[in-house]
Amino acid sequence: MQHVNNVSSSSVIHIFQPWTHCYTGTMIQRGYRYKLKPTPAQERLFAQCAGVCRLIYNLALEQRRDHWRAFKRQTGSSISYPSQARELTELRAEYDWIATVSQTCQQQALRDLDRAYQNWFKGIASYPSPRKKGRNDTFRFQGREVRVRKLNGTWSEVRLPKIGWVRFRDTRPLRGKVNNATISLAPNGWHVSFTLAIEHDAPANIAPGVGVDRGVANTLALSTGERISVPASLAALERRQRTAQRVLSRRKRGSKRYAKARARVSTLSARRARIRKDWHHRVSLDLARRFGTVVLEDLNTKGMTASARGTVDEPGRNVRQKAGLNRAILNQGWHIFEALLSYKLEERGGELIKVPARHTSQTCSACGAVDSRSRKSQAHFVCTSCGHFENADTNAAKVILRRNTASMLVEEGHRVSVEARTIGEAKSQTGNLRPSGRGRC
Repeated sequence: MQHVNNVSSSSVIHIFQPWTHCYTGTMIQRGYRYKLKPTPAQERLFAQCAGVCRLIYNLALEQRRDHWRAFKRQTGSSISYPSQARELTELRAEYDWIATVSQTCQQQALRDLDRAYQNWFKGIASYPSPRKKGRNDTFRFQGREVRVRKLNGTWSEVRLPKIGWVRFRDTRPLRGKVNNATISLAPNGWHVSFTLAIEHDAPANIAPGVGVDRGVANTLALSTGERISVPASLAALERRQRTAQRVLSRRKRGSKRYAKARARVSTLSARRARIRKDWHHRVSLDLARRFGTVVLEDLNTKGMTASARGTVDEPGRNVRQKAGLNRAILNQGWHIFEALLSYKLEERGGELIKVPARHTSQTCSACGAVDSRSRKSQAHFVCTSCGHFENADTNAAKVILRRNTASMLVEEGHRVSVEARTIGEAKSQTGNLRPSGRGRC
């Protein structure tokens, strides 16, 4: 990366220059997102580009979904990205309003659809769905087509094909080579996201390890005794959002008041998401800097937050309570925390390890005894075997850290089997043995 001194107010600072050497180390991909400040004319061009790309995506999806048999009978081959890209060229030659939008953006939409089908064929994603206005207002350029120049300490500009120079708030310096640039619409305006390829060599990390227990009362509990929770402002924003949703439900769909109420709900939801993601970035970065190994429970968040409504024939039980628990779990952002922590640790030479979650809250971190009666309440843990007492979440975090060793797993497994055998013998003798307390797994 080469920087050019700003000689005058009109001089251009080229942030990216072609690489002049061959790099043999590790390349990492990172995303940088900035808030754009387009002019009204540029906003209209943004909306036009997003609409045309959305149309191309939906037409290609309809072709693959409804006309693939006829296409195969006529040509003897299946519909693919190359065949649809050739038809896109003919479509652009026939309609001027489609040709006014960059062809690269339309080709990227076809690539997105092709990738969506590949993921569906592999079984790692659901069948592709049509893109909708207000939800999929986005388009993408290749990195070689965009240029970035710095204006001052606060603002920079990006040059987009057929749109021109667009200002954005430069909150952190770019580094590496631009692979692509994505323009997207959020409730608070248009944004640009750069995907960068960065040269990186991870250093040797000899920092200590830590166990992390994820919960609802305490978002994160560390084996060091620290307990961290999401900002309290999220709860207040959630109450405001639910009030706004009730107002929206009373508006007539399609009216101006409905659009205004819907925009209010979207704004509050986006603000909550930004606060939560910023908090996760800060906490995960702090952990990645302080520890070399972070041990987490292997949680299936999607399964844990599944609805309890059931079916018409077999309705669920405690549906409202389960919905409240699901909302509380999702508000903590367990999955995004794991994703952010994983790449931050990898970048610094650390490692993220996941261990089985079974009985972590019922196991004593001092002696390894497993007993559901030791979990006295949400916050208190008192071992029925050795008398060890500690905050329940901190105790679980220590158990998670110790499960990183095979010997601890064997020891706990032995204790669980002994306890199960003892309970089974007692049941056979008394015929009716009920546990004195309940614990969470």
